[in-house]
Amino acid sequence: MLAWKAEATIVEALQGALAQTVPCEILCSDDASPDAGFERAAAFLAGSPPMAAAHTVRLLRQPVNLGLTAHLNRLLAEAGGELIVVMAADDISLPERVATLLTAFDADPGAFVAGSAWRAFGDGRPERVERTRLPARFGLADFVASGGMSTLLGATLAFRRELVERFGPLAGHVEDNVLSLRGALLGGGLNLPQPLVRYRRSPDSLGQWLFARGEVGPAARERRYRRTIAMYRAVAADLAACLDRAGRPADPRVARAATDIIAMYRIEADARETLLERPRREWLAPILAGLRQRGLRRKSAERALKLLLPRRWLRLG
Repeated sequence: MLAWKAEATIVEALQGALAQTVPCEILCSDDASPDAGFERAAAFLAGSPPMAAAHTVRLLRQPVNLGLTAHLNRLLAEAGGELIVVMAADDISLPERVATLLTAFDADPGAFVAGSAWRAFGDGRPERVERTRLPARFGLADFVASGGMSTLLGATLAFRRELVERFGPLAGHVEDNVLSLRGALLGGGLNLPQPLVRYRRSPDSLGQWLFARGEVGPAARERRYRRTIAMYRAVAADLAACLDRAGRPADPRVARAATDIIAMYRIEADARETLLERPRREWLAPILAGLRQRGLRRKSAERALKLLLPRRWLRLG
């Protein structure tokens, strides 16, 4: 459990972790938050909640702020399990979450990563079930076919430890794209239809930070573009490094899909950087690259239409 400025939510998140119906090793770690989240968690656990007896629980506090992926890497070094289930301290795992994931992994030894649907709440709208568009059993080719950069939601992720032991620590700022693609490269992933997490949409969530949701104006748009550009390049670099470490896959279609995905992320980063920084006459090169690239043709055709619009309509300056 990764905690950052979770003073108001960490106890509820711990209650969800302790409610799991199978014994778990629970590592709850505060990433040097400026609030009293760690103290609230410590006080709750000191009260010896009855459900804690079924689990091994450790409460940690990092001495300096690490950021999401470095924090996760630190906890992976501490954890003893072969199956890692990740949650944020502002979300709530439903009691059947770990048991459902264990059953799914046991039934499919070739799957290395899994996520699920989730119940979104906290944004002023009624609580609702949401899910990604990935198929129930997916591989790298499905990311190419979808033509988008959407992967499993990080708040619902679980994965086999081998994704880190074989490919090394996570880099960049975002874990869901990297782990989804690593799992698909090794053998595939699972997208479970049942909601196993109550996912809180809050101003401090990673998605809010990354995409500057709730912020308006040119400065917010520029932040969103620059963060997305950096994320896309980090994801492409990670998958390229993993492909090198894995060696040539036995199925040539897997290698081709991996190569396509690396190119997709890099071209998308270049296209966004071009739209943000360069004159209109230089927009054509990344658009043409996207039109030639499997998986990006539709998105690049849509972007080509922007050449016909005044730049001020795009709110890019």
